[in-house]
Amino acid sequence: MKIAIYTLGCKVNQYETQAMEQELSRRGHEIVSFSGAADAYVVNTCSVTAVSDQKSRQMLSRARREHPGSVVAVCGCYPQTRPEDVRKLDVDLIAGTGDRMGFLDLLEQELEDRRPMEAVDRVFDRRAFEILPAGGLEGRTRAMLKVEDGCVNFCSYCIIPYARGPVRSLPPEEAAARAKELAVAGYQEMVLTGIEISSWGADLKTGQSLIDLMEILSTAAPGLRLRLGSLEPRTIDEDFCRRAAKLPNLCPQFHLSMQSGCDETLKRMNRKYDTARYFRSVALLKEYFDRPAVTTDMIVGFPGETEEEFSQSLDFIRRCGFARMHIFPYSIRPGTPAAELAQIPAAVKEHRAARAATVADEMRKEYLAGCVGQVYPVLFEQAKGNHFSGHAPNYTEVLVPGGENLHNRVLATRITGTEGFALLGELEETP
Repeated sequence: MKIAIYTLGCKVNQYETQAMEQELSRRGHEIVSFSGAADAYVVNTCSVTAVSDQKSRQMLSRARREHPGSVVAVCGCYPQTRPEDVRKLDVDLIAGTGDRMGFLDLLEQELEDRRPMEAVDRVFDRRAFEILPAGGLEGRTRAMLKVEDGCVNFCSYCIIPYARGPVRSLPPEEAAARAKELAVAGYQEMVLTGIEISSWGADLKTGQSLIDLMEILSTAAPGLRLRLGSLEPRTIDEDFCRRAAKLPNLCPQFHLSMQSGCDETLKRMNRKYDTARYFRSVALLKEYFDRPAVTTDMIVGFPGETEEEFSQSLDFIRRCGFARMHIFPYSIRPGTPAAELAQIPAAVKEHRAARAATVADEMRKEYLAGCVGQVYPVLFEQAKGNHFSGHAPNYTEVLVPGGENLHNRVLATRITGTEGFALLGELEETP
C-alpha cells in the first residue's frame, strides 16, 4: 500500500513520524508524498496552540477533500487533547500520542476493513516508554534519538502534559544499543530529543540523570557527534558542566528554555526557576565550554506582561548574550490556566516580538562575528547554490565554495567571514 504522512509540530513528532515510516517500509508499504496519490493519508498533529489545532483540521479536511476514496487517519496531540473535536471531522481512524506501532496495526486493519476506528487512551495512566526505531530514512546525516516522553511541569500556558502524560524514559542500555545502530548505519550526529529530556531517568528510580545518559551514549558511540535537545535550566549545575565538558563528542550547543526574563512573568507562567537561577546556568556553560552557543525561546505578550516587565526581559536577554533566539508572541491555548487570564492586545504582542527580534538578531550577529578565524569540524549536508552547506558543532550554518559533493563528511573548516546569519569557510583538509 502507498501511505503518506504529514507531520505538524515539534521534533518529537518528526522523530515519531520517521519511526512510523521506517516500520511501514519494513512491513512492505511504500512511503509517498502527501501531495501525491496514496491509499492512506496520516496527519501526525500538533496541539501546542489553537493555531496548531486549526492547521491539523485543515490538513485532515484537505486530505479528505482531495482523496475521497482513501483512508484518512489522524494521530498525535490534537486528538489526544480534543477527541470530541476530531470526531466531528470525516476521519476513518483516530488515535492519540501513545502506542505508535499499535496505531500502524490499526491503520493496516482500516485499509482492509474500511470501518471507522478510534484508539485514544487515558494519558495519565501511561507508565512505559514505547521504544521506537531510531534515525530516519536514507540520505540523512543527522539522526534523532527519542530518549524521553511526557512532562509534569504544568506551565500555565502549556497543554503538553495533558497530551503526553507523565515522564517515561528510554532505559540506558536500550539507548546505547540504538546509538550503536546509528553509528553503524553511517550517521555522523545524534540529537537527543524528548518532550522534556531534562527529566530523563526520574521514573527509572536508579538515581541516574541526563548527564549519566550522555556519558553512556558518548562511550557507546564515540564516533557520533552528540547534540542535546531543549533543556530546562535546572539541568545545568557544576556537576553537569564538569562532566559534560569531558565528553569529546558533545556539541557545545545548549538550548535552555527561558520563556521570559522577568521573575513576575515567570511566576505567572508557573516556570520552576527565576532569572538568577537561569543566568547561573548560562554563566556555568560559558565557564566550562569555549564559546558555547547558548540558545533559547522567549514568549512575549504573556497575559499580564507590563511594559516594564517586557523591558526587564529585554535587559535580561542582553545580559545572557544568546547565540540565537526563537521569539513567539503569546498564543492562547484553550484548556490552560493562562487562557483564562486578561490578554494582551495582538498589536502590542506583535510590536514587542519585533523589538525582541531586533535584539536577538544583534546578539546573533555578534556571536557569528566571534566565530571568524576559528576552525570547526563541519558536518556537511547539502548543496546550496554555488556552495555546500553544513553545520559546525555549535550548530551555526557553514558555507564553503565549490560544487563538490561533501554530503555526510565531517571536515575541518576555517571560518573566513559571515554572510547574513551563516558563516563562510574554507576547507582545511582535502575532501
